[in-house]
Order: sequence, then structure tokens, then C-alpha cells
Amino acid sequence: MLKRLLTAFFGITYGVLVVYFFNNTLLYPLSVAAIAALSTHEFLTVCETGFKKFPVHYIFCQIFSVMLPMLTWFGVPEIFRLLTGGVIAFLMFAGFVADNKKLSFNKLCVMCTVTALVAFTSTCLISILKLSPIHGPVYVTMSLMAAWIPDAGAYFVGSTMGKHKLCPDISPKKTIEGAVGGGVIACIAFTIFALIYRTIMAAAGTNFGVNIPILLMIVIIADVISIFGDLAASLVKREYGVKDFGNVFPGHGGMVDRFDSVYFILPFIMFMLTAFGETLFYPV
Repeated sequence: MLKRLLTAFFGITYGVLVVYFFNNTLLYPLSVAAIAALSTHEFLTVCETGFKKFPVHYIFCQIFSVMLPMLTWFGVPEIFRLLTGGVIAFLMFAGFVADNKKLSFNKLCVMCTVTALVAFTSTCLISILKLSPIHGPVYVTMSLMAAWIPDAGAYFVGSTMGKHKLCPDISPKKTIEGAVGGGVIACIAFTIFALIYRTIMAAAGTNFGVNIPILLMIVIIADVISIFGDLAASLVKREYGVKDFGNVFPGHGGMVDRFDSVYFILPFIMFMLTAFGETLFYPV
């Protein structure tokens, strides 16, 4: 437990520094690109499509995972980002033709799917930050909170009160009580966070109101999505017979183990903030 807490402390500290103090520097997109690159590496390695087996395709996957967030950060027109993806997809299939005796179509699909999932969803961290010059860093914080707070809440509630299994065939430790408790804790935490944020900004001269119903709607839907994301990652680990995707975070596993729910939540959060951002934190 101490190892987990220390890892969480240093991880949160680094995240706060990057999101709130270095969000206008290259450190922010480089951090997102690092998350994407390491996640892609872990996924491909666990799915038996890593560098040792398919080095050329692995490199193509990593190039796309790193380039997409960087191109988005620098505001490269969408046509060129699509072109980058198209070129890499062509090279992936060209490599499949050239190496068809060793590389099966199933493996190629795994590589393409995993890389697209990680690259596009991680890039949402760039797009979400750019949604608002004022609230951008808080939007990013809320996006990560939407995945991690329900998960932490579900762990503590489930370990103390859980009796009814949620999906015993996939994740035996998850309980219905934990899932509900995690959602309730997330709603409370987000409400407190938003009100504290409004108070701090008001003290700094920026006044706005918080639309609590919209906030809670986003949190509840995100909680459901995060559960499915976590279960999907558990299924992958079960299929390939591994406990964790990696060991980069002592006590927590790999990057994918920490971001599995985040990948699925980020597109939803970006959509909701694009649609309701102006009414979530509205001027008064």
C-alpha cells in the first residue's frame, strides 16, 4: 500500500506541475506523447505484436502514436494529420503484403486497433486543453478525475461493503456496491472540486457559475464508460495471461493499467465539453 501511495503522490505532483504550470510549454505535449508511446508499447508487447516480433510495424505504430499529439499541439491542419495516418496505414498494409508468411491479418488488426485507440484518445488531452484559455487546465484535470476517482471510490467501497459481483468472469474483485459507491463518491468529489475552483477563480477576479446538473450528468455517464474501459483492459490481460501491462509504476502496474479507463473517457469528455463547456462554467 505504501508503494502505491508514494507512486500516486509523485505521479499526481508531476501531473499538476505539467497541467497547471507548464501547459504552454513543450513539456505538456511531450508528456502526452510519452503516455501514448509507452501505452502503445505495452499494448503491443502484451498482445504479442511488439518490437521483438514485428520491429518495422512496431516502429510505424510508435511514430503515429507520438506524431498525432505533437501535430495537434502545433496546430497542423487536419488534412495533414489525416495524411500522416493514411501514409502509416498504407505502410502497415504494405508491410503485411511483404511479410505475409510471418504476420497474420489478425495481428495486423490488433496493431492498427491498439495504435488508433491510444493515439487518438491520448491526443484528446491536447484538444481538451485548447478548448478554453481559462478553463483548459481544469478541463484536463476533470477528464482524468472522471476515470480515477470512481475507480478509487469503487475500490474502497467494494473492499469494505461489496457483496454482489459485477462481472465475476472478467474481474472477480469488482462488485455492484463498489461501482455504485464509486459513482456516488465521484459526484460528491466533482461538486466540491467545481465549487472550490469557482471560489478560487472569483478571488482572482474571474466570476462564473457552475451548472451542477450538467456536471453530474457528465460524471455519471463517464463513470459507466470507465467501468467498461477497465473491464475491456481486464479482458485483454486475461486473454494473454498477464497480471499487468507493465511495471513502470511501482504498485500500480504499467501505463495502460493506469490509463485504461482514461482512453475510453477522453473522447466522451471532449465531446461534452465542446457541446456544454460554455454552460458548464457560465459567466455571471
